[in-house]
Amino acid sequence: MSMNLNAIRAIYGFEMSRTRRTLMQSVLSPVISTSLYFVVFGAAIGSRIQEVDGVPYGAFIVPGLIMLSLLTQSISNASFGIYFPKFAGTIYELLSAPVSPTEIVLSYVGAAASKSIVLGLIILATAGLFVPIQIAHPVWMLVFLVLTSVTFSLVGFIIGLWADNFEKLQVVPLLIITPLTFLGGSFYSIKMLPPVWQTVSLFNPVVYLVSGFRWCFLGQADVDVATSLGMTLLFTVAALGVVGWIFKTGYRLKR
Repeated sequence: MSMNLNAIRAIYGFEMSRTRRTLMQSVLSPVISTSLYFVVFGAAIGSRIQEVDGVPYGAFIVPGLIMLSLLTQSISNASFGIYFPKFAGTIYELLSAPVSPTEIVLSYVGAAASKSIVLGLIILATAGLFVPIQIAHPVWMLVFLVLTSVTFSLVGFIIGLWADNFEKLQVVPLLIITPLTFLGGSFYSIKMLPPVWQTVSLFNPVVYLVSGFRWCFLGQADVDVATSLGMTLLFTVAALGVVGWIFKTGYRLKR
C-alpha cells in the first residue's frame, strides 16, 4: 500500500502554518524563558559554582536548558495539534478520510518534532549570546535532538488523544515532565549528589536524555552514552507501541 503523500503534506503544512500564526507563543516565549534561566541560574548559582567537572557552569547548563524546552514544547505542540480536531469534532472527518493511522502520526508528530528541532537550534543560538559554546560531537547532537523531539512528540500525541479537556493537556507536562527534567541533572551533575540519590536518579528517564545530550556538547556525561542512546531508543519504541495500540483499539479516538 503506497503512502498518501498529499495527505501527509496537507496536515503537516497546516500544523506548521499554525506556528507562524502563533509566533509569540511558539518561539519567542521559550526563547525568553531560556534567557531568564541564564540570567537567574547563570548569575545566582554560577557565582557560587564556578565549574562543574572543569566546565564553566554557564556552558554546563546549556544542554539541560535545551532539553527542558525540547521536552515541554514537543509535548505541547503534539498534544494540542491532535486534541484540537477532537475538540472541534473534525477528527471524524480525518478518521473517515483515506488516510492511514501511520500517515496521521507522521503528519502530526512530524510537524511537532520539526517545530521542536527548530526551537532547539534557536535556543542553542540564544545560549551562544550568553556563554561560549563548543559542540564536541555535532552529528550525535543532531541525532539526540531529533530522537528526543520525535519521542516526546509521540508522548504529546498520546496525551492529546487521552485528554478530554484542555486542563488535562497541561497535567502531564506540569506535574510530571517538568519536575523530572529539573531533577534529571539539567542544572547539575548527578555525581554531585550523595550515592543513594545518584542511584535514585538513575530511575529518572530524563537523566539519560540530558546526560547523552550533554556528552554531545562537552564530551563527558553522568551516564555512559551508549546507555543513554539505548534508553532514548527504548522510549521511542515504547511510545510507538502505545500509539499503535490506540489506533488498533480506537481508545479515545471517537470519544
